[in-house]
Amino acid sequence: MRKGEIAKQHYEYEKVGSCALLAAIEPLTGRRLGQVHLRRTKREFTEFCISLAASYPQANKIGLVLDNLNTHNASSFYEHLSAEEARALAGRFEFNYTPKGASWLNMIECEFSVISRVCLDRRIATVEHLRSEVLALLEERSAKAIKIHWQFSIQAARSKLNSQYARVNPLNQQYKET
Repeated sequence: MRKGEIAKQHYEYEKVGSCALLAAIEPLTGRRLGQVHLRRTKREFTEFCISLAASYPQANKIGLVLDNLNTHNASSFYEHLSAEEARALAGRFEFNYTPKGASWLNMIECEFSVISRVCLDRRIATVEHLRSEVLALLEERSAKAIKIHWQFSIQAARSKLNSQYARVNPLNQQYKET
């Protein structure tokens, strides 16, 4: 510090780690499933999808809305399971991807917002503590069957995303806002 300057104090921030949350929600029933992992790789995505498929043994197809993260596809399964297991697991899912910059179309983002406000509004020292808090919150909200009342219709989505549709195919101008 030089003579005549105002004293400055640096906020000391020590990062103790990070982790990845994978979660799914049934918006109409309020059921939630989640996992907290140390890393965000194809292996963790595969493990999550195996768990998700096991949670719905009677379902022929499980529809997932995902962002465009490079781990969020069936190739993850083939890198970590035998070809037969990967094909069987991939056959259980229908992947629907949100457009880039439109992750708000994914209802799980509403849940991530709640988790952020309730659990992540403070520093949590260990991944184990974070895992227990996040999973307890998901379990509590699932037990209460807190639903998401989505009010964004297909027509509203087409209207809002028209520029993206038209960029892919000019025939999609029909969805232009009126």
